[in-house]
Amino acid sequence: MGITELLFVAVGLSMDAFTVAMCKGLCMKRVRHGDTIIIASMFGLFQAVMPCIGYFLAAGFREKIRAFDHWAALLLLGAIGFNMIKDAVNDKEIGVRLNRTSFKELLALSAATSIDALVVGVGFALLDVNIVFTACIIGAVTFFLSLAGVCTGYLFGARFEKKAEITGGIILIIIGIKTAVSHVIQI
Repeated sequence: MGITELLFVAVGLSMDAFTVAMCKGLCMKRVRHGDTIIIASMFGLFQAVMPCIGYFLAAGFREKIRAFDHWAALLLLGAIGFNMIKDAVNDKEIGVRLNRTSFKELLALSAATSIDALVVGVGFALLDVNIVFTACIIGAVTFFLSLAGVCTGYLFGARFEKKAEITGGIILIIIGIKTAVSHVIQI
């Protein structure tokens, strides 16, 4: 996986965190820089750690599933992407009003928005990527998009939430299709 594909995956995975960060921004009467940094850091940290967990859980099975790994990556990324689009269209978890940041709430939100990254980490084990570099990129992209999400939510309101979620889902589906097609063409 090249850097361009990795950046697209990172952006796709970050859309849940971006959306929730936007919701947090909607609830702020004023942007508190400390809260904004904490929100972005938690989302970035979880988005970086979860792919590593998925990667190491699946790494032991890598050689046994090499014959169909590209199809598994397509199914995983496609399923996550379709789920993100479905949730956006059905308004699941969109527009939730959140109070001032508490650590317990932020921990739950960070975990919930990074479950997709855990599953993608399993796919990364199938693709044999450098997981440390990949996780760092995903975490950094999520951090910066979460910062932007808080500010966007504060400034512009909820009208971008659904579009961000749909865009993230589409990006993941495209990366899954590209992975499968590129493997089939190599054969």
